[in-house]
Amino acid sequence: MARAKVTAIECAELGPIENLRVVERESVPLAGGQVRLAVSASGVNFVDGLFVEGRYQIKPPTPFVPGGEVVGRITELGADVADGLVVGDRVFANLGLGGFASEVVVSPRQLVAIPDSLSDGQAATFMQSYLTGWYALRVRARASAGDTMLVLGAGSGVGLAAVDIGSALGLRVIAAASTPEKRALAESRGAMATIDNSTLDAASMKDAAKAFAASFDDRADRGGVDLIYDPVGGEVGEVALRALGEDGQYLVIGFVAGIPKLPANQVLLRNRRITGVDWGAWVGRNQDANSALLAEVVEQIAVGDLDPVEPVTYPLREAARALRDLADRKVAGKVALVPDR
Repeated sequence: MARAKVTAIECAELGPIENLRVVERESVPLAGGQVRLAVSASGVNFVDGLFVEGRYQIKPPTPFVPGGEVVGRITELGADVADGLVVGDRVFANLGLGGFASEVVVSPRQLVAIPDSLSDGQAATFMQSYLTGWYALRVRARASAGDTMLVLGAGSGVGLAAVDIGSALGLRVIAAASTPEKRALAESRGAMATIDNSTLDAASMKDAAKAFAASFDDRADRGGVDLIYDPVGGEVGEVALRALGEDGQYLVIGFVAGIPKLPANQVLLRNRRITGVDWGAWVGRNQDANSALLAEVVEQIAVGDLDPVEPVTYPLREAARALRDLADRKVAGKVALVPDR
């Protein structure tokens, strides 16, 4: 009897995103201790494009299927799978690679129960952004209620998660984003002020952030914001550093616009601090601690304190277009691939 066909997006060799190809494969037999999922949504992240282009520090052997986050329903359980999982359960799977497919086979250890309040799209796209933000603000920065935080790239999935988490933690969040749609999304997640960085040069954005921080009557003016959350980098990141006040922290999240050349004299002034946030590497060394972190985030979502944005969706076969639109910053919020209709 012929096995069912699985649709997958394959990277045959590192290079342009547009070289990704759609392949049809036979469904693989299930080994003991494995779980088969019919994928209902695959999360798309900026880093997926870096993997494909060979611009990430880790270069997987080709061919490979990109995508690290999926939501699906269990369709089959292998022998020796522990009690508690049932065919039909809706679960999230953290894969690393292999998620841009209509079906995946995983270990039960990779599965996470998800709140019913989350749609498939939300559930497939919250993990990387929200765990990065939670790790950044709770573990690395140890942010406190009342702190002011400037979020760069606040209309991106990573930026919106930071706005949502910061607001839930009682931070006063300033969101810098380039379009009205992106700024509106940031406001919907709790931003107290927004900055249109499409009309302001970097220096003016810095001044706007400092003016907002100084506007609160209940705190001594520290000369700027307490935290900068930067997944953007580039020239904007270099200038934004100057918006930090006394003992302020600059959180290095990523480099969508290039690696910034942060001036050391500006770090020295006002005793500013630069803090690296590499959640992915930390997870590899701290699995138990990350499980506790994930449980905290899921609980916050379940009780309504955190609200991941509903993603923009593309058909699975249009994964290359989805990655290109994400890389070109044409999308507000998150992106997910859904099964071809």
